Amino acid sequence: MKNNPLVASEKKFLFGKTTKIVIAEGDGIGPEIMKATLRILKEAKANIETETIEIGEQVYLSGNSAGISDAAWEAISKNSVILKAPITTPQGKGYKSLNVTLRKSLGLFANVRPVSTLHPYVKTHFPNMDVVVIRENEEDLYAGIEHRQTDDVVQCLKLITRPGCEKIVRYAFEYAKAYNRKKVTCMVKDNIMKLTDGLFHTVFKEIAAEYPEIESNSQIIDIGSAKLATVPEEYDVIVTSNLYGDIISDIVAEIGGSVGMAGSANIGRKVAMFEAIHGSAPDIAGQKIANPSGLLNAAILMLAHIGQTEVADTIKNAWLTTLEDGIHTGDIYQSEISKKLVGTEEFADAVIERLGKTPKNLPASTLSKGTGKIEIPNYKRKEATKQLVGVDVFIDWKGEDPEIIGEGLTKINSHNLKLKMITNRGVKVFPEGLKETYCTDHWRCRFVSNTSNTDTKEPKYTSVEYEQVIALLSKLFQNGYDVIKTENLYEFDGQRGFSLGQGE
Repeated sequence: MKNNPLVASEKKFLFGKTTKIVIAEGDGIGPEIMKATLRILKEAKANIETETIEIGEQVYLSGNSAGISDAAWEAISKNSVILKAPITTPQGKGYKSLNVTLRKSLGLFANVRPVSTLHPYVKTHFPNMDVVVIRENEEDLYAGIEHRQTDDVVQCLKLITRPGCEKIVRYAFEYAKAYNRKKVTCMVKDNIMKLTDGLFHTVFKEIAAEYPEIESNSQIIDIGSAKLATVPEEYDVIVTSNLYGDIISDIVAEIGGSVGMAGSANIGRKVAMFEAIHGSAPDIAGQKIANPSGLLNAAILMLAHIGQTEVADTIKNAWLTTLEDGIHTGDIYQSEISKKLVGTEEFADAVIERLGKTPKNLPASTLSKGTGKIEIPNYKRKEATKQLVGVDVFIDWKGEDPEIIGEGLTKINSHNLKLKMITNRGVKVFPEGLKETYCTDHWRCRFVSNTSNTDTKEPKYTSVEYEQVIALLSKLFQNGYDVIKTENLYEFDGQRGFSLGQGE
């Protein structure tokens, strides 16, 4: 058996042994493209056995707000591999995305989206692009923790963890090593989000140092996205957090020719899920014109994951040969290049007819030449000395003049805690704020110890007791202030664990 670089799970797959996989036919065009894909896998002699589950729209509408039954969860857990067609989440009624639920509940921490251009057979302005986006899949803003706090303000919590960063960054470098990729680029926004994106960037630099043979660099996500859309050939492997990865992976797929062509792998320690990155396209469902390539490419990644890399190469090369021969579905059809316009089943027939053939112009698939299985070590927490040094108190106050609330809070000197500053939407407005700053009804009020020296460039904070914070909150309530949230301020091994306000 040739080990496969995509594998990060603990489950062992043996060559020659039938692997049971879970099939989710999905909604819209899902059943059509799944049928075509499975037919190709069967004709290529993929050594698999399937178990079908129902998830998605009909499960939602049956009254199951999760969109997935207990039996389906059990099947996925038992078999560890799922090939999923696109699903539809019904509009309204607060239905949560099942895609996000599956990724997070199953611990699918790495979303892997390889996109290489198929010029000239699929139209693109970037014929030399060959990029793999590796996206963290479990945390960031996709934690979905949101609150309305005042009449004006809602918040969404961005959660970035060290174990999450270590897993995804390590995976990116191991992937590059296994596939003989030359460079890994980290995309973050730590010039603004210095703690969350700062942690991701810090972990990237730590782990990059362990792979001196692989070039590494970092870019701010906004300029990185712009360059990716204009000079994608400068990139090789990109690793980034959840939201950024969601956006740039679609950019890569689109400039590569079509979002409908790309598949993705979602890799966890125990379970892996493979899916097309496009939606369920209900507007063309039942017309038998959908391109099955996205799901087929996901199935190819799945075969590589379970150790059937030779079969994966056979199918990929037949697919590439089909494109070279001009057999195209309507979404990629070009009058000057294409030779035959086909539907879903005809396209599958064409791929099956070319099993065993190798493309003449496009690079042949070489998944079977992967150099080894990716191993992700278990996380080891390094505990720091944690010291409470203050509290941010968020207050719902309908006034508009920061001086009024600032002067009122300054008078509340409770248990040796003093008001250090007030910010509104992150901008310092008291003391010495600018009168031009627009203020909502959401005020962050920072209290620290009376003995803290906060007038220096690097403030020196004195520790406080939690009882002081409780007493402060009680006194604020007694004075009529509407406290909506608090965040304790900590130092870890003497390093500040909270951001400064803009202008502080």
